[in-house]
This record gives sequence, C-alpha cells and structure tokens, in this order.
Amino acid sequence: MDGDGSSESPIETKKAKSKTPRKPKETILKQKSPAEFFAENKNIAGFDNPGKSLYTTVRELVENSLDSAESISELPVVEITIEEIGKSKFNSMIGLVDRERVDAALYDDYETEKAREKRLAKEARAQEMQAKNAALGKKVKDTPASKAIKGRGEASFYRVTCKDNGKGMPHDDIPNMFGRVLSGTKYGLKQTRGKFGLGAKMALIWSKMSTGLPIEITSSMKNQNYVSFCRLDIDIHKNIPHVHLHEKRENKEHWRGAEIQVVIEGNWTTYRSKILHYMRQMAVITPYAQFLFKFVSDAPDKNVSIRFARRTDVMPPIPMETKHHPSSVDLLLIKRLIAETSKQNLLQFLQHEFVNISKSYAERLIGEMGPDFGSKMTVKSLTSQQLVRIHQLLRQAKFDDPSGHCLSPAGEYNLRLGIIKELHPDMVATYSGSAQVFEGHPFIVEAGVSVGGKNVKQGLNIFRFANRIPLLFEQGADVVTRTAHKRINWSSYKINQMQDKIGVFVSIVSTKIPFKGTGKEYIGDDITEIASAVKYAIQQCCVQLKSKIVKKMHAREQQERKRNLSRYIPDASGAVYNVLKEMTQLHASKKIRYGDDDAELLSKVSENLITKETLCEKLSKHVEQVYSLALCVKVS
Repeated sequence: MDGDGSSESPIETKKAKSKTPRKPKETILKQKSPAEFFAENKNIAGFDNPGKSLYTTVRELVENSLDSAESISELPVVEITIEEIGKSKFNSMIGLVDRERVDAALYDDYETEKAREKRLAKEARAQEMQAKNAALGKKVKDTPASKAIKGRGEASFYRVTCKDNGKGMPHDDIPNMFGRVLSGTKYGLKQTRGKFGLGAKMALIWSKMSTGLPIEITSSMKNQNYVSFCRLDIDIHKNIPHVHLHEKRENKEHWRGAEIQVVIEGNWTTYRSKILHYMRQMAVITPYAQFLFKFVSDAPDKNVSIRFARRTDVMPPIPMETKHHPSSVDLLLIKRLIAETSKQNLLQFLQHEFVNISKSYAERLIGEMGPDFGSKMTVKSLTSQQLVRIHQLLRQAKFDDPSGHCLSPAGEYNLRLGIIKELHPDMVATYSGSAQVFEGHPFIVEAGVSVGGKNVKQGLNIFRFANRIPLLFEQGADVVTRTAHKRINWSSYKINQMQDKIGVFVSIVSTKIPFKGTGKEYIGDDITEIASAVKYAIQQCCVQLKSKIVKKMHAREQQERKRNLSRYIPDASGAVYNVLKEMTQLHASKKIRYGDDDAELLSKVSENLITKETLCEKLSKHVEQVYSLALCVKVS
C-alpha cells in the first residue's frame, strides 16, 4: 500500500501490460541468389513434381548433348539411361542404415483398424456381387486388386546418365558450367534449344533438394590425352559450385565427349509415356542423330531398351549469332549495347551494332534525332534523355526485315525422313516456308502432314516443335493445335478429320520463340504473323496430299471398274464363242455366205484354233491394256 492509500491489484497490472502496443520488428533487406530463386520457383523451369522433374532432366541432358555434337558438325550419338534405385540401395549410397518401424501409427500410410474393416467389408460386397452376376450368367469383371496405401514420404529415386560424342568441356570451366546458375555460352542472340539457359544446372538443384547427392561429370575434348572428372554440387544461397573432386584421368581410349550422371527423385510410372514420346519426337526432328534409351530396374519386366537409328547424314547448318534488329530493342538493351560496344561515335554504333542500318541510313536517323545529336558524338556520353530519343526513333522508323540466314531449320528433307522413319505413313507431304518477321525477330515455319501409319490414332495427331525441340505439354492453347482444329477445312482436301489417321507436324525456329505460360510449353495464338504462317504451311502440305489422294482414288476407281469388267469376261467369251459356232455351222451348210475375213475367222473356230479359252485370254489382255493406258494418262 502506498502512502496516499491507493493500491493496484496484480490482475489490473497484467491487463494494463497486455494493452501496451508491440514494437514492429525492424525490416531487414534480403537478397536471393539466382540459384535460390529457381530452387524456390522450380516449376518455372519444368520441375513441378517428381515425375515432371525426371522428364525435364532427361530433356535438358539430351538437348545439351545434341548442341554439343552439332557445334562441331559431328553426327550426334546420344545414350540416355534411367536406373531405378530402391530405398535400401539409396540409403546405402548416402550412408544411411535401414531402420524398421517402431511406432507404425506414426506414419502417413498407417491403416487403422476401422479403416481396415471398412476396406474388407467393401471387398466382401464386391465379391458377393460378382458371385451373383456369375450365377445369373452375366459378364463378370475381374476384381481389382486392393491398392496399397502410399505415404507422402515414400519417394522413388533414379540415376539418370547421359553420354554423348560432342566436343566436351574445358577442364577448368566445368565447375562454373554446372554449379553457377545463369552462366553459360548460349546467351547471344541466336536460335537455341534451351528455354531458360539453365540446362543441367536445374537438374543439379533438384538433386540437391531431393537427394542431396552431387552430380558427376566426365568429359574429354579433341586431342586431349586426359579425361576430366568432376563431382560437385551447388551452394544454393551463394550460387557457386561446391566441388567434391576435380581431377584429370588417363584417356587410354582417346574418347571425346561428355557423360553426366545425376541421382534425383522422380516418378517413372506416371511419366513413362511422356519420356518415350519425347524421345520418339526427338528422333523425328533429328533423323541425323542416333539415340539409345534404356530404363533399368530390378524387376526385369519393367526394363526398356529402345534404339532410334540414324536415317541420314545430312545435318542442318549451325545457327549463327546475329545482331539485334532496331525495331526489337528496348531502352535497357540500348544501354547494355552502348556499355559493351567498342565503337566510339554514334554513327559507328548504329551502323555496326544493329542489322539493316547502312551508313547513309544511320546518317538520316541521326539527322532526324535533332540538333543535339551528331555523327561524331561519343556514344558513351549520351544522356538518359538522348537514349530515350534514340529508342523512340528506332521504334517508329522503317527498317528492312531481318533475313533468316542466322536460323537453322530442320529442312524438308530431314523432316520427311523423320516422319517416315518413326510413323511409316501411307503418304506424307512437307513444306518449308521462307523467313518471316515478328517484332523484329526472324522466324521460319516448316510443316509436314501424314496420313496413315503405325502407332497413330484416328483423327488429328499434333506434333509441335520449337527450335527443333518437342513441346509435349499445354497442347490445347498452342497456335499449331488451334490452327489444325479450327482453321483448316480438311474435307476440302479429301481428308476425313475424324476417321483418317492424320499426323500434323509443325516446327518453328526463331531467335526468339514467343512462349506462353511459366513453363514455356506452348506458343501463343495471339501473334498474327506466326498464326498465318502456320496455317499457310499446313495448307501447302494439304494441297500436295490432295493431289496424291485424288490420284489414289482415281486408281482405286479404275481398279474397281477393271475388277467388275473382268468378272464378266468368262460369260462374254462363252456367249461370243457360241455365236461363232452357230455361224460356222451355217457357213459350212452354205446357207449363209460370209466375206473372206469372216470366213477365215470361222475356219479357225472350226479347226479349234480359236476356243472359248483363247477368247477369254484375249479379252483379259485387252481390258488390262485399256485400264493401264488410262491410269498412265491420268497420272501424267
């Protein structure tokens, strides 16, 4: 009690304290490394779930191998192996001892007594219903096997190995090539297979997240007497490689190429068809490559081994790096080009850092920019306002379209060979368009349409390629799918859209593929230039097919007419022979006199030089000659 007689209870004191506002925590500015960003947003790079991660890993490794071999004009030989790793084997790899469950109810796949009774009762009712149906003579369906409950923590692991005959990698560059995200050799302006420039780096990040095991790289370059071996993982937070072992080994076999091995969590069961479909489509678009795909499991019946043989030695040209088209640049790109250029003045900069700007045209552009600009002014001294003016003029001025010489399409020859090799169609037509432009970027559309074939479903079967890689996901929104389904009148080309087995192949190559969606799995339908080019390419294939189909239909009709006519040849021959016989008898009895030619014919009949069989043979030859001639005239 205080001196003034007032007092405060402990409860009141506690309430008063609880009303005191809390001080907000001090905000700390954090920064993420590129590796950390992609680890947290792995779905962007196609690592949505274990199954998709296995598929994307295979895709990235195969495409890296193709790029490596093509860069030295070597016909690619790629071997890809997926080895299933059981739980016990995986635990031994990481040094973990298997442990039996002690508290079974602790696990996600634990089945309670009540749940077990409910399941058994359901199975008993199904068996009882099956017995009743059997007694009534109804068709009995096999009782499905009861599915085991799979827990969330029950993962499947796979060792993915990819070996190629490419150019290999420099020994000292290997750690940074695999252990540093957004570092590589494919960042110039040119046609590339990659979507993000991540390659095997994302597979390493997924391996780090799902298994914790490092990636192993073996590589050797031409005329190199050693093999580089590197075992490493990645420091996600610092975006730097963590090297476990990096050494040179003896190269006794004078081997050249690369072999990459990574252990990841995956799901072969759900993505088996996607992976095999990818390999098949890759064999279509690269018939000059040889692929050997293997899936190895402890269960022999699950093993898969498929060889996609090389069909041709003709390779497309290597894509060339090109300069930016003036109409495609933004303000940030102009600043970067100025920072990197070796040119001193504005005239040289415009003339040499962009395509389709000649010296005279560059002078006209500078004159249009205003009095503050001059041909000799130092490009590094341009102010922010002057850069904006340059950007505005480049966006508004008229420039010639860029040529497609920097692009490397598969080519009609290779596309046709690939379709024939993998689908064995009854007929196929291909078309390769000339270079066109969207937003300052050149692109080329190639198309193929096939009818018939093996392992082809009835209706439209769409095969999409972007920069010579297959696109398997989000097909419905793609420009190729929408064009084939909604903008092509198949019946006008004598093709039955519902009943015929139609393969539609469209390959688009460009220095910039306008992918849509976070995973970059389809090309949008909103770019008029590309949509029109795709439609025209498919139509050109259909025109070729229509000609073939009409000729085939005519040949079938002629064959049917010939068959119907040949059916009456024996009866017609018999009737003619009987008439000739009667005429012979009348001529012999001198009741009717015939001319010399007719008399000679009748004498041959009486001497059996002309019989019913000879008449039948002559008529058959005549019909054969007439319809063969008609078919030749129609074809010509």
